[in-house]
Amino acid sequence: MSTFQNITSSSIIFLLTGIPGLEDFHTWISIPFCFLYITALSGNSLILFAIVTQPSLHQPMYYFLSMLSTTDLGLSISTLVTMLGIFWFDARKISFNACLSQMFFIQLFTVMESSVLLAMSFDRLVAISNPLRYASILTDLKIAQIGVAIITRGTLILIPVQVLLKRLSFCHSHVLHHSYCFHPDVMKLSCTDTRINSAVGLTALITTAGVDSIFILLSYLLIIKTVLSIASPEERKKAFSTCISHIGAVAVFYIPLISLSFVHRFGKWAPPYVHTLIANAYLLVPPVMNPIIYSMKTKQIRRAVLKVLHPSATKN
Repeated sequence: MSTFQNITSSSIIFLLTGIPGLEDFHTWISIPFCFLYITALSGNSLILFAIVTQPSLHQPMYYFLSMLSTTDLGLSISTLVTMLGIFWFDARKISFNACLSQMFFIQLFTVMESSVLLAMSFDRLVAISNPLRYASILTDLKIAQIGVAIITRGTLILIPVQVLLKRLSFCHSHVLHHSYCFHPDVMKLSCTDTRINSAVGLTALITTAGVDSIFILLSYLLIIKTVLSIASPEERKKAFSTCISHIGAVAVFYIPLISLSFVHRFGKWAPPYVHTLIANAYLLVPPVMNPIIYSMKTKQIRRAVLKVLHPSATKN
């Protein structure tokens, strides 16, 4: 029987993968990916700049939107170099420490986005159920504290995941199946027992995105209950309309995340490129779609963005 020497994580070099079976077309495939990255980076930067520079947007709802745009920018930047490096230069090599760093930031910004979406649902609940106290409840100090709590929560939950990965040793294949470092993908290559890693990783996912999704759902049940108690149909419609953008943001975040989890656990029959495309959608769809959703559905954001793009334009 052939024997394999375990390789410590400090000296390992992983090989990332582009689109399996379509390597000859990577240059052409890079065109839509470039378009998506440009859309994500420019769209979120524009919304962030508009919120910072327009005094009319210095309100709790838009502060939370600026947090969402920041996490989307971080998520896009975390994968841009490796993904486009593979498509353009076939730069597949990545050291374990670089892989670990990329994995941490991808997971951190994912957890932060989930937390921001929860904070935004609480913002909508307060605005609809208790509008007279809205400004006194969501003060600038309270919003800053929520922002710090979001970062702290994500960091503390992910530190054990990173520490446990450092103890692994690797043998056999060093080929990852995505164009970025994905936690389950890295664990599969280890010749160390990874049951603890899997349990801690699953716990981190459940206590962040899982718990957040439950509280978001509860928030909307309370919002619906409040809105249905409003007598005027026009006022009910107006109240619901303030939630449309946030509902869209929740959908474009959780649908790719749930799809990726299901494919990795139950989709072993699926062709490799299906896993790759869903994994890329999981990281690219929210940063691309969120600026579009908020620009289309939120009049104040649309006006502010137009004002940034055309400073000479009037308010009308």
